[in-house]
Amino acid sequence: MRRLLRPVLCAAVLVPAVLSSPAVALAADGAEGPGTSSFTISDPRIKESSGLAASRKHPGVYWTHNDSEDGPYLYAVDSASGRTVARVTMTGVGRPRDVEGISLGPDGNLYVGDIGDNADGSWNHVWIYRLPEPDRLADTTVKATQFTVRYADGARNAEALMVHPVTGRVYIASKSEDSGHLYEGPARLSASGTNVFRRVGDVPWVTDGAFSPDGRQLVLRGYFFAETYPWKDGRAVGEGERVNAPFQGQAEAVTYSPDGSTLMFGSEGEGSRVVAVPVPGRAADGTPDATRPGAKPGAAAAGGGTGGAAAEGGGGFTVGAVVLVLGAAALLAMRRLLRRGD
Repeated sequence: MRRLLRPVLCAAVLVPAVLSSPAVALAADGAEGPGTSSFTISDPRIKESSGLAASRKHPGVYWTHNDSEDGPYLYAVDSASGRTVARVTMTGVGRPRDVEGISLGPDGNLYVGDIGDNADGSWNHVWIYRLPEPDRLADTTVKATQFTVRYADGARNAEALMVHPVTGRVYIASKSEDSGHLYEGPARLSASGTNVFRRVGDVPWVTDGAFSPDGRQLVLRGYFFAETYPWKDGRAVGEGERVNAPFQGQAEAVTYSPDGSTLMFGSEGEGSRVVAVPVPGRAADGTPDATRPGAKPGAAAAGGGTGGAAAEGGGGFTVGAVVLVLGAAALLAMRRLLRRGD
């Protein structure tokens, strides 16, 4: 039943996107460096892009995957053209259930999170797959290592998997309409036993997340927001700073560009748009912007107050945002009513 509610959510997001479009600013289409401009995914096989990770070996290429009912596939998409330049088939992992996140670790491996659970805790374990990022961009088959994961405080639905680019530690953010949690994995994942992830913080309703390339910032996005947090001593610090995430029909992906200057926001749907939004307070090379002495990474954009979503990556709250909030409230009310009726 929850899957049937997705069209309602999509409508709630698309309506404000249309209403707010006259008042928005341009996205980062003119940003410098490969992989820092918006693009459209043209591959018709990619219907539910639910995660993004910037390649380190192949400038301008982003890895993505479908949400579910696809198979053990990863797609390398060239941001300059929007075309798929490689499809990787993972072996040694069985049939994935609900792949929701992807991240690139400091060891050069891709980590794929088969961590979704639309029944909100019906599975007592989930999986993470690890495989080396291919040296060549071509359709290929790669043997992956499978890790079994469970949460110390019980089963969870989750959509965000993040690997810290310095320590290599894996984190998962659970998804809940009330409040989610941030979970930390063991220092090293074990392929021979169960990896217990322990709660280390609280987060909003999160659909994806990513660390900045230097590991000093964590970005989390939901259907209606995005926030960045300073990362210190293995923890997210503070309440988070709002950034101007775009309105998207099924907002399920976010990552940093390789240089850390840009946030790339993706969504589900055939021919979906990946929207580039400059990281506030960062120069084009990802370093703090010297022209803004008071700026700090993750701060809300100037003139935006506490920020807010924006169609195609700019602007602040508009009439559309009000409609979005109302749509979200209606959706949550419907979900609760359906639960009472179960």
